[in-house]
Amino acid sequence: MTDNAPPAPAATPWRLVLMLGALTAFAPMSIDTYLSSMPAIGRTLHAGAEDVQATLAAFFAGMAIGQFLYGPASDRFGRRLPLLLGIGIFIAASVVCATAPSIEVLIAARFVQALGGCAGPVIARAVVRDKFNHADTARVLSMMTLIMGLAPVLAPQFGGVVQFFAGWRGVFWTLVVFGLLIGLWITLSLAESRSEATAIQARSENPFRAYVALLRQKRLVGYGLAGALNGATLFTYISTAPDLVMGTYGHTPLVFNIVFALNAVGIIGASQVNRLLLRRSTPDRVLVRASIASIVAALLLVAAAWSGVGGQFTVLPLLFAALSTYGLMSGNTMAGALSVDPSRAGSTSALMGGISFGAGALASWAGGLLHDGTPKPVAAVMFVCLVGSSLAIFGLAVPKDRRGKAAA
Repeated sequence: MTDNAPPAPAATPWRLVLMLGALTAFAPMSIDTYLSSMPAIGRTLHAGAEDVQATLAAFFAGMAIGQFLYGPASDRFGRRLPLLLGIGIFIAASVVCATAPSIEVLIAARFVQALGGCAGPVIARAVVRDKFNHADTARVLSMMTLIMGLAPVLAPQFGGVVQFFAGWRGVFWTLVVFGLLIGLWITLSLAESRSEATAIQARSENPFRAYVALLRQKRLVGYGLAGALNGATLFTYISTAPDLVMGTYGHTPLVFNIVFALNAVGIIGASQVNRLLLRRSTPDRVLVRASIASIVAALLLVAAAWSGVGGQFTVLPLLFAALSTYGLMSGNTMAGALSVDPSRAGSTSALMGGISFGAGALASWAGGLLHDGTPKPVAAVMFVCLVGSSLAIFGLAVPKDRRGKAAA
């Protein structure tokens, strides 16, 4: 379909970008603030490491499932109402997390917390598509990545400080405050952006049929698979990094937090390079070149992991390089998907997010299943994901006849 969104304003609406970027930070804030508290959670609730790890898996599952609910709802009922409902669920579940008497309650509460928090990124992306065309959507999403990317940089340190002074329960109380502040901001500042045409179409079709219609569009499936598999490398890293850096390489939690923050900075930096590249190129062209760079980085990472040459001084920089390609690709895959069928922006955003978290959960599980105390599993999983992402780009999203053209 043609791109019929209104043109972007001449000046960047930084207040809106900041607000939408904050909405996309629900997931990293909820994950990264408590990573360093996981051992303390196990001790307090008398739970094994695998049970504590299940709190993270439950959150990923909730994020994957919940997005499929908010997409059609935001197309039908508007962006504000489902968003505020989701934030309310997030706040209530965070209170339960903070007061959980057992690991079973915490696992269940983390699942519900994600069901609420996933409204943020789904609807934020739909709002961007409501207001901007394809190329400008990619630029705005890159700016939002800058804001969202600050969470992995700051959240582990912030969570560690809170955990030191207030324990792991204090970390979840800070998420309650975070949800309250974002909810108040949205209530006072976010205007409804869904068009009446989108509402009419959403009310006239079953949500399931909307997803079926989207999945029949080859380019959208290509963008979705490319974004999901590229994002799966990030999930794989998040789930395996603590053991790799602190277990395999024997570093302290402080060094782990520094490594974690540096990789987040790499993603942020790449997203801003993408924004600059889009001044002279199209999202599809940048996407093609970034996919090639990702395969090169993944190949070198696999070679380093299997050969052992340079040890951690080779593996960690190559991990940085492979992860940084996420910043070059994520905004462009999302913008491309949203451009295919603008009248179903909410459902498209949900589909992209749900597929991404589903692929991320599977990749994280595979990384854990293959764990052998070396960097080989994470390197192998990342390589497979990035090759699959590139195949989706070249075969479905940006076939040969589109690679030299401006994006529609």
